[in-house]
Amino acid sequence: MAEREAAGMAEREAAAMTEHEAGKDVDRVAGPSAGRRRLESEFLLAMRRSGSIMQLLGQVSADRIGINATDLNCLNLVALTGHMTAGDLAKQTGLSTASITGVLDRLEEGGFVRRVRDPHDRRRVIAELADGPGLREVGSTFAPVVKAWRAAAADYSDDELSLLLEFQGKLEQIMRSQLARLRGGDGTPPATE
Repeated sequence: MAEREAAGMAEREAAAMTEHEAGKDVDRVAGPSAGRRRLESEFLLAMRRSGSIMQLLGQVSADRIGINATDLNCLNLVALTGHMTAGDLAKQTGLSTASITGVLDRLEEGGFVRRVRDPHDRRRVIAELADGPGLREVGSTFAPVVKAWRAAAADYSDDELSLLLEFQGKLEQIMRSQLARLRGGDGTPPATE
């Protein structure tokens, strides 16, 4: 029975591909075509591979820079905003404030960030990028990556890049909503018993 269903599906996919190649409209009322489903599956796999490779690149880069991957991720979050309170960094990462204190201690000791008092609320501490040797090592580690990304982007028109940027924005929102869902809806990690 399963073999017969698989054979039928293969025939339907071949027919859909033939229709597509012939330039005929595929009936979208019944759902996505087999070709579309295949493209979506390939795209999801490509995103998974890219995500995995980016995590590996982050780990190897952190090792080269001399910090751990969590510290590099926190440093990246601070760099993306320019400055961030310890509480905001804890909320973004899902780490406890005690863990963030340790992260900031290590990043400050390495010359990556400095802590300054919030001018509007002296009780709050803001982490901001420091112009130290540690940060220069981050730059030299990631400069070849940025150069390669720019070279790849040069192959696309402004309209194509705008479309990719729009899609990337949608992906980011999906990931943010999934983080919130996994953390319990409000962005904080779920309580453990």
